[in-house]
Amino acid sequence: MNTNVPTFSKQDSLKFFRTLNSRVNAYFKDNNIKKTGNWKLHLKAVIMFLLFLTPYFLILTISMPFWVMLLLSVVIGIGMAGVGMNVMHDGNHGSYSNKSWLNKFMGGSIYILAGNVHNWQVQHNVLHHTFTNIHGHDEDLDAGRIIRFTQEAPWYKFHKFQHYYSVFLYGLLTFNWALTTDWKQMKGYLKRKLSYGEPQNPAKLWTVLVITKIIYVTLWLVLPIIIGIVWWKVLLGFFIMHYTAGLILSIVFQLAHVVDETTNPIPNEEGEMENTWAIHQLYTTANFAPKNRIVNWFTGGLNHQVEHHLFPHISHVHYGKIAEIVKQTAKECNLPYHEFQTMRGAVIAHFKHLRDLGQKPAMA
Repeated sequence: MNTNVPTFSKQDSLKFFRTLNSRVNAYFKDNNIKKTGNWKLHLKAVIMFLLFLTPYFLILTISMPFWVMLLLSVVIGIGMAGVGMNVMHDGNHGSYSNKSWLNKFMGGSIYILAGNVHNWQVQHNVLHHTFTNIHGHDEDLDAGRIIRFTQEAPWYKFHKFQHYYSVFLYGLLTFNWALTTDWKQMKGYLKRKLSYGEPQNPAKLWTVLVITKIIYVTLWLVLPIIIGIVWWKVLLGFFIMHYTAGLILSIVFQLAHVVDETTNPIPNEEGEMENTWAIHQLYTTANFAPKNRIVNWFTGGLNHQVEHHLFPHISHVHYGKIAEIVKQTAKECNLPYHEFQTMRGAVIAHFKHLRDLGQKPAMA
């Protein structure tokens, strides 16, 4: 990953996106299909919610060995990640359905995943999608001092080992959502007056955060203890559930943005980027395992990050089809289209990049 990105003229940039947009729109029009989700997404949503919630109700209602409960906690974590990537994500981008109430309902599933709609939309829709891979603006690159994701981040001696220990920290992502992240983000975003859409009443936002957290803790911690499960078993199962989901979600994100092939552009002295938004997305994003049906299905198309970043309001169920359009148009305009053919290749590239960032205080 580097900061040296060729600059394209505004005219060439506009030509690329206008051509691409025209071709993608023609695809949907010619095939008479909507850009939002279809029956495949609705069926997947049912499967993901069943995967997420069925083990929870089994734990509450059936006496079972402790090892079975822990195994079911892993399944819940897999379902939790699945709901987040396939249902919540599309809902909060407004791409799950052409009905706004259904998008809002599905986007609200983040509350049972330990998150908060307002915070997620600001961090993801506003900061990540607008300032992709820009150090100090894209909060997805901020891991504090413990992991160095960009060459602009401070370097410490322990970073020499980050390609070993980082994977163990990735699992703490959603666990931190549940405990601390939402409180810090709500305070910070309100102070900076950040919002997605029309600004909302701070008192209302804090009230929703407090109430949903109380409900979340009641459902996942208090209720199992009340029905008779030993408290330490509940806490261990809760941690395993979150660790599983956090590990999956973290790795999926890192493979798309934190690899050597993508870049970390730096704004100029006026705070402006050299390239337009669409060109910026091509340089800062990568796909992985595009032909792997299992990866495509389970990750909610997040392995097609190039298409998602260029068309966040199109449901992920269409990314496989429009990928060829994007790839061909980028090629015609001499623009990059970063793609790893396998997930294994992307994983190796990510941890190799972490190793390089950890061993070199300044990368060329």
